[in-house]
Amino acid sequence: MGETERIKHIIAHYLKKYGTSDPFEIADLLGILYQIGNCKHEGCYMFLKNHRYIFLSNKLNEFELKLVMAHELAHAIFDRKENCYFVRNKTLLLNSKIERRANTFAAYLLIDDNMLHDYEDFTREQFCDCTGYPEELIKLRLK
Repeated sequence: MGETERIKHIIAHYLKKYGTSDPFEIADLLGILYQIGNCKHEGCYMFLKNHRYIFLSNKLNEFELKLVMAHELAHAIFDRKENCYFVRNKTLLLNSKIERRANTFAAYLLIDDNMLHDYEDFTREQFCDCTGYPEELIKLRLK
């Protein structure tokens, strides 16, 4: 099973088990702690004292917050013992395996088939304007 298929399988499992694709609800249900506050980075995932924590910047808008949370949730799921930081305009463009996987997870978690269908007559730019998601995310989802 390839990486993207594995990601899609895990997301389908969470959708079936928890009935949601909301990254905050999934984190709650998985026992992953998160906090929104004054952070140096847009977000980061840390494994501290055998617990998973996500920290999110209070400077993010609603769409950015959901995107960064989905990205960091992927790190909590796949990269349990790694500390990872989200930096806008860098992390979405990184090609390292763990960042590419986290970005792909966020893309598939946040942009489902129904959303793609709803926006099928829109350009990528229009889709991004309407959803608030960056173009890099839709590109990953359409691969």
